[in-house]
Amino acid sequence: MIAVFDSGVGGLSVLRHLRTELPEQDLLYAADQAWCPYGPKPANELRARIHRVVQALLETHPDELVVACNTASTLALGELRERHRDLPIVGMEPAVKPAAAQTDTGAIGVLATATTAASERLARLVDRFGRGVDVHVAVPEGLVELVEAGRGDSPDADALLRPILEPWRAARVDAVVLGCTHYPFARASIERVAGPDVAVVDPAPAVARQAVRVLPSSARGPGRTCFLTTGDPAELRRIAALLVPEGWVTGAEYGRLAL
Repeated sequence: MIAVFDSGVGGLSVLRHLRTELPEQDLLYAADQAWCPYGPKPANELRARIHRVVQALLETHPDELVVACNTASTLALGELRERHRDLPIVGMEPAVKPAAAQTDTGAIGVLATATTAASERLARLVDRFGRGVDVHVAVPEGLVELVEAGRGDSPDADALLRPILEPWRAARVDAVVLGCTHYPFARASIERVAGPDVAVVDPAPAVARQAVRVLPSSARGPGRTCFLTTGDPAELRRIAALLVPEGWVTGAEYGRLAL
């Protein structure tokens, strides 16, 4: 069984690729919606919360953990791997490298949460892979909340993104990195505002492939999907029905993640 963890519903953007790659694998999705969004919260509080959630997930005895949250990966991925050395742990990383490799104009944009945008992790990626490339970084404040409400593709999302993406168009940005797992669910709005000549780079498919590569060969399951949340299971079910294929929702179990 693979446990997938995010602050909210954003990690479903990774879960859907995992299900495609591993149709017969059991998947457990945990959403810390009581604390969502993570991005604006103090780092020390978030680290403690992340370890608490992961400890609760370890009680389900997963074969692998996917931290499908850029903020959680930025703050705690190294610590999690150090504490749980016997468990394969896969995290998120802003896709600066592929975006920098494919740009024709020499300008790329990174949409990220506040924590990821200000992190040394992102700075190192830009320094390593973005040399010679003009890298624009912005925090679309409120976009996570719109996705959590099922309105990632909406006029509200368009209006929120316009002050960021229209100046990027003027700066000839031709590739936009999705530096938060919530943002793929706003992809239609991003593409609409950014324009047809801008590539949107989503790391979720690559993260799912990496999860497949490191999954122990003995891990098997009948393909069940279970959703847990620190918030309201009925609300998670409602939003999940908007974001993932219907069969996953109708055939899945929903419950509370008790911390």
